[in-house]
Amino acid sequence: MAPLDKRFDVNIAGEINLDLILYGLPANIPLEREILATDFRLTLGGSSAIVAHNLATLGARVGFTTRLGKDELGRIALEHLAESGTDLSQIVYATDATSTGVTILLHHGAQRRILTYPGTMSGMSRADLNFEYLASAKHFHLSSLFLQQALAPDLPALFRDLKHAGLTISLDTNDDPEDRWDGVLQELLEYVDVLLPNADEACRIARRDTVEDALHTLSSRVPCIAAKCGARGALVQIGDRLHRIPPLKIDPVDTIGAGDSFDAGFLCGYVRGTNTLECAVAGNITGALSTLRPGGTEAFRDAELRESFLREHHFPFLDCW
Repeated sequence: MAPLDKRFDVNIAGEINLDLILYGLPANIPLEREILATDFRLTLGGSSAIVAHNLATLGARVGFTTRLGKDELGRIALEHLAESGTDLSQIVYATDATSTGVTILLHHGAQRRILTYPGTMSGMSRADLNFEYLASAKHFHLSSLFLQQALAPDLPALFRDLKHAGLTISLDTNDDPEDRWDGVLQELLEYVDVLLPNADEACRIARRDTVEDALHTLSSRVPCIAAKCGARGALVQIGDRLHRIPPLKIDPVDTIGAGDSFDAGFLCGYVRGTNTLECAVAGNITGALSTLRPGGTEAFRDAELRESFLREHHFPFLDCW
């Protein structure tokens, strides 16, 4: 099947929700007590939506497909995503009473607890996807594999069909709440051009103890793997060669969504055919940018901050679109 055209640089099908973030909480929270947070933020959440939002603010043409509940959570989340310029013509609404999902993040200093109600995000199936729409992009990206419960059985066939339509494909599994790292994952790797895990996820996917061993193991199946290593920067495995991409030196406010923001910067270059090491440099820059505001998209919504930070750190694709 040939795509109708290339309306979009990247198409994403996945989850959207709100992140409710509470700061300043003790690590040990007792039952039946009222614990006071020091601060609170409500931001756009869902790894798929964060990638779409931030990639669109970088100038890429992004299409997004998701399944929402007919509720205030969905409406607010969609309004936040629409501000980025992401195309939202393929939104599907649940016909039952299931509500849009929500994630509550409890900050305990450098660590956090992540509590998610999947809601409608777990009910999206291939029947909700318009294949001609998806195929009208250069590239397809999937995040949060283990939250796509209804879609997962059809993903291998969908990936195969998209490859036949000429698209490249990237995958960021994000965490597996059941910590099993199985299902369709191994089958999907056969179709993936770029795998975008963090260091811990890479080890769990490959079932290895170190990220270096994990990337070496996965390199026989995936042409390019860019592993996000937080304050240590990134590792890029291309074939049998491992490359280290140094981090930016910043004082982070909040690391929520930093990995998704790395994906956005990386894909911004990848869909232009840029050298993958330069893509990873771009990913480090956008990942760092996201940490300057609470949540995964707030730094990108601040146009003045976004533009000044990207120029200061020589983001390579700032004036390329």
